Amino acid sequence: MTVHTHATELRIVDPDDDTVLSLAPIQGLWTEEQYLVMTDHSRRMLEFDDGYIEVLPMPIPEHQKILALLYELFVAFVRPRGGITLFSPLRVQIRPRKFREPDLVILLDANDPRQHKRYWLGVDVALEVVSADDPERDTRVKRADYAEAGIPEYWIVNPLNQTITVLVLAGEVYVEHGVFQRGDTATSTLLDGFRVSVTAVLDAR
Repeated sequence: MTVHTHATELRIVDPDDDTVLSLAPIQGLWTEEQYLVMTDHSRRMLEFDDGYIEVLPMPIPEHQKILALLYELFVAFVRPRGGITLFSPLRVQIRPRKFREPDLVILLDANDPRQHKRYWLGVDVALEVVSADDPERDTRVKRADYAEAGIPEYWIVNPLNQTITVLVLAGEVYVEHGVFQRGDTATSTLLDGFRVSVTAVLDAR
């Protein structure tokens, strides 16, 4: 069986069945378990917010090139220090009944007990590459979500305004460690010594 999802429908294609289920009539009524089962069988990235299924757009090549470069750079830095870096799709629970799928996540300890088979209960660093379809999802909504989850550091790579913003958690909200532009070197507070050229990231090939 294959599950295909779109903004307003869920299409299940089976050799003996061809069913289309509209998401709209039951938005707000989905359970956490239904969300987990759906994402177990879907190739699309789906997020979950108090009964609502959110279907994320398919990343464009430029988005993937930026993410691929950053993944390589973070792995080279984090792995020798005993950490782990992974990329989406990977479900991270913000709180019960709320899940996000960050573009990239880091745990400082590869044996961190927050790693569960179906989803993770938290991460140390989350990173998103801003999508043109809805920039506020990454710059505003997920900023609040990741702060709610207690994620210590959040990177926002924004090709639209050509910046990398590094946020650090101060109490229950994020404050800016830096808004780095072309020609700058973006740095981390949690990963002491990690540095990356903003220009190299934005021009990833």
